[in-house]
Amino acid sequence: MRDLPSPQTDRPLPRIGHHTLPNRVILAPMAGVTDRPFRQLCRELGAGLVVSEMVTADSRLWNSRKSRQRRIHRGEPGPRSVQIAGGDPQMLAEAARLNADAGAEIIDINMGCPAKKVCNKAAGSALLRDERLVADILDAVVAAVDIPVTLKIRTGWCAESRNAERVAKLAENAGIAALAVHGRTREQRYTGSAEYDTIAAIKQQVSIPVFANGDVTTPQRAAEVLAYTGADAVMIGRGAQGNPWLFREIEHYLRTGDEHASPCAEEIAATMQRHLRALHDHYGEYLGVRVARKHVGWYLAASDPSREHRARFNRLEQATQQFEFLHELFRGDAAIGNGIHAA
Repeated sequence: MRDLPSPQTDRPLPRIGHHTLPNRVILAPMAGVTDRPFRQLCRELGAGLVVSEMVTADSRLWNSRKSRQRRIHRGEPGPRSVQIAGGDPQMLAEAARLNADAGAEIIDINMGCPAKKVCNKAAGSALLRDERLVADILDAVVAAVDIPVTLKIRTGWCAESRNAERVAKLAENAGIAALAVHGRTREQRYTGSAEYDTIAAIKQQVSIPVFANGDVTTPQRAAEVLAYTGADAVMIGRGAQGNPWLFREIEHYLRTGDEHASPCAEEIAATMQRHLRALHDHYGEYLGVRVARKHVGWYLAASDPSREHRARFNRLEQATQQFEFLHELFRGDAAIGNGIHAA
């Protein structure tokens, strides 16, 4: 995809129902990652839309602490997009209704998750093997709510059964408002490289907005993917882990063609501390300490090849110790900040 022109800046921005997105950069839903603190941070740093962690469609399981925390959306800036996962059309329809009542403004259906524990329950990307069931689910959920419904899929179950183009037509016919496509099959999980030919073909065949997902980790890559596929936006997943500044860098590059200045060490330190504080506020100290370990680990990844800092941080058991760690890490050391952003 080298030497491709930048996407047209005069193209209309994508719309999901009556919601017009402010730009073409979206935070992908990621279980265990896109909680409320991370969504808010990514939105502040330029994401035009953020999507929640997936919530099981089985409302009988919503009383667990994890499910309750995943369903906290009131007070967040809109549009609030909530992803639901399951394999039963009526259960998914009811989950959509309940989440809409709880403040969701967009419902996203998960047909892309490759996790074994999800696919073993005939949910996530396992649904792509049964196109009749896909159609039934889409029809049921769209009919259940008066807010827009979106869909996230992969290119197929495996290389021999790439059916994303057919599923995309089913989605359009069912009234799905936008479609996100990860350029890998379920069999690939996150290995190999994402392919964009399928996304380009889908964009040619449907009139609804299409979002390209997979291996978008730099502003230049985002521009290349948009130009190659004709997609309406890019969806960022793993590339944002430890690098939430990626959203504003992509947005700036797509809008101006120029690179945005990298965050300085002071901004990185302040962002990490703000993120850490939000995690503790959201989860409480005991769970917040533990959830913070993975997020801080992602920030540290590129600057800590020996994993010494991460190992030390992971041994900390109190919130105050974690804040003291960050203060010590950045004290007068701009090189650490620059290394962290390189992640």
